[in-house]
Amino acid sequence: MARKVTLETLFRHPIVQKYVGRSGMDHAITVAEKAFNIAIKSGVNPDLAAKAGLLHDIGHYQWYTNGKWDYQMYKQNDIHAIKGAARAHKLLVRSGEDLENAKEIALAILLHTDSYLPEGSLELTPLQKVVAEADTDDEEPGGKHHYRQIDQRTALARIQMLDKKLNAISNTII
Repeated sequence: MARKVTLETLFRHPIVQKYVGRSGMDHAITVAEKAFNIAIKSGVNPDLAAKAGLLHDIGHYQWYTNGKWDYQMYKQNDIHAIKGAARAHKLLVRSGEDLENAKEIALAILLHTDSYLPEGSLELTPLQKVVAEADTDDEEPGGKHHYRQIDQRTALARIQMLDKKLNAISNTII
């Protein structure tokens, strides 16, 4: 079964360039790659995992005080997963993604962090667990993972390589 929307299509979209770009494109691509690998090992749909990984921080807002990144303000006030789930869902649907897949990806984005949730625990789906694990695995103290730099050519090459891997397995797993 052919994939309706590729990672490259998403990557090139102006919404992704703007919002994922400001939250850290290198981090987003790394999480997509990690989510793909974890999904393969876990029997989870790697296409959905990679897309959710790429888009997981599309709802970030930059929290600054006096021109400097304020990690404490971010930790206290951020709801990026809520905004990101809505933004990603709209983008995926408009890009032609299967509606059920768009919803699953959006929910994985919504639940990739518990920073805004009340105390307690939720029962996450396997896809949601994969995305949360991939994101946690790439985190750096003080949110520094959001500020790693990557040039467009390298970023695109990594996205295209991940698309090739997904296309190679699309007939057997997806």
